[in-house]
Amino acid sequence: MIRVAVVDDEELVRDGLVAIVSSCPDFRVVGSAADGEQALRLVADAQPDVVLMDVRMPGTDGLEATRRIRSSGVATRVLILTTVVLDEVVYEALQAGASGFLLKSAPRSQLYAGLRAVAAGDSLLSPSITRRLIEAYVGLSPERRLDGGSSLELTARQAEVVRLVARGLSNNEIADELHLAPTTVKGYISEVLTRHQLRDRTQLVVLAYESGLVRAGG
Repeated sequence: MIRVAVVDDEELVRDGLVAIVSSCPDFRVVGSAADGEQALRLVADAQPDVVLMDVRMPGTDGLEATRRIRSSGVATRVLILTTVVLDEVVYEALQAGASGFLLKSAPRSQLYAGLRAVAAGDSLLSPSITRRLIEAYVGLSPERRLDGGSSLELTARQAEVVRLVARGLSNNEIADELHLAPTTVKGYISEVLTRHQLRDRTQLVVLAYESGLVRAGG
């Protein structure tokens, strides 16, 4: 069972998310919080697998809370919830260590799938959000970009897998596309992440665009 914490400063939204997540037998809500400081205490006490994190909150906002959660060394991963995906928010959340983004208008099926993906160690970036991320990222000065260089050293099969990751496909979808086992796909991705000292699939997508392996609109 996946343990989830919900963080949002709007009570109705927070209670609604708790009810929606709790209605699925795959998940157990271990607590909720109304701001970033409460979220930090909740994570320290309950150590959920995933935090559903609002961005705009009074006091410590969702981005700062995400940064502090990820730097604390806990295994908890953060899924950002937002009403509008802004380039600045996407980039800052990436730098803070968020594992993905979901719009609050997303259907519950997408919310459930996102929670499962993030809990399993995947990053959740839809193709539209990926494009916005890359458009914002490629305009940054080199010193603000992610570590790891600007080139990818890949085998032909690894390159195929990375291109599909950049399209927003999950491991299972990539496996179906390339007629591979999901565990094989996961192995390819892990090898690339380790070799290039990348934190997760999100950084891999950024580097794939920066290196020219994938091009915007391609």
